[in-house]
Amino acid sequence: MLNLLIEFNKGKNKMAKGKSSKGSGKQSAGIHSNVSKKIVNAMRSEYLVSGDRVLNQLRAHKKGRRVMVTIENPNKNETNKRFIKVPSTTLWKDPKQPGFSA
Repeated sequence: MLNLLIEFNKGKNKMAKGKSSKGSGKQSAGIHSNVSKKIVNAMRSEYLVSGDRVLNQLRAHKKGRRVMVTIENPNKNETNKRFIKVPSTTLWKDPKQPGFSA
């Protein structure tokens, strides 16, 4: 029985061969986008002010993920930092506690 297994697995212990390239040209480094920067920025700013972002943050918070929320800086003396990022657990209830519903 053992000999049968050895014979069966004889050719399968070799490392997999990588795929050989079919083209002789250079491969793109992927540094250039095919979407306009204006469009990307417009979509990003639209998402940031939409309610979808807050809903996604709440969903992640419910699942127990580490979510960072941007708030206005309570320290008015730090004029160079108008907004700061804080963990969602400092603003919202802990989702592991009973009675959490958001």
